[in-house]
Amino acid sequence: MKIGLTFDLRSWYIDRGYSMDETAEFDKQETVDALENSLKIMGYETEPVGNAFQLIEALAKGKSWDIVFNIAEGLYGDGRESVVPAILDQYKIPYVFSGPVIMGLSLNKHLAKLVVAAAGVPVSPGCLMTELKDLDKCNLEYPLFVKPVSEGTGKGITEKSLVNSSEELKIMVEWILKEFKQPALVEEYLPGREFTVGIVGYGDDAVAIGGMEVICANNLPYSVEVKENYLDYCKYSPLDAEIVDECKSVALRAWKTLEAVDAGRVDLKADRNGKICFIEANPLAGLNPVHSDLPILSRMYGIEYQALMEMIMKAAIKRIKG
Repeated sequence: MKIGLTFDLRSWYIDRGYSMDETAEFDKQETVDALENSLKIMGYETEPVGNAFQLIEALAKGKSWDIVFNIAEGLYGDGRESVVPAILDQYKIPYVFSGPVIMGLSLNKHLAKLVVAAAGVPVSPGCLMTELKDLDKCNLEYPLFVKPVSEGTGKGITEKSLVNSSEELKIMVEWILKEFKQPALVEEYLPGREFTVGIVGYGDDAVAIGGMEVICANNLPYSVEVKENYLDYCKYSPLDAEIVDECKSVALRAWKTLEAVDAGRVDLKADRNGKICFIEANPLAGLNPVHSDLPILSRMYGIEYQALMEMIMKAAIKRIKG
């Protein structure tokens, strides 16, 4: 079986003048190499394809694959993670991980929360700020947490994201609207412990393979800077007995409600009463064997990188074959 690999290589964009901030979500060559090596160990024939631009060029030349292993994040817009899956759908080429609708829905944290909340999954109360006059409609209880509605990897999250007054709120919303050219999501701050849970599979076959607590030094927010330097700022611990069942239950309910497939992560945080709440789903979770959260938490439960990759491929093949 021939497998194509679609990905956004950070160095490809840097060489073309894009900034480190613009490419914060993109992968390093070591991640692509690890994925390709893992697939080869499983006996697959692999072909690195690259990003959406390179995929279009390859398809125009008549290239095709039995399946595509897609980790391409995309570059612009709130549908950027949907671009590669949407293109592959038009060519009837199956792929690993969720399709364009689920990718777009999950990237928009506000819409994802509305969907999972409608299914009874606990979330923090929030509202969307598409312009400054929306501040007048905000009746949430301080402190609040403010972030871009459709960013990943902690982009747009800083120590100023936690706000305690209407003046601080206005400053952060104004900054996000201007800096990221997208709405700001304002939520009642969840002061409790923070967790992330790894999921493999789809629908009734989905399982929570494990999770970990994320503890940041000095209560720093889990920002892009902190994630890039997690060894200096973060401590990761396996879920302890008192909360493991609740975390897995909330994560699985959210995953199934969003109809995400194959593998990913669900981020959670406890409210002031200790109730575990959904923050966001990551159906396109990082797969660097050393630094990404999903492989890190998997190792805590005895699932090494190769075993994780085999679980993902098994789930994808089963889904595709029906």
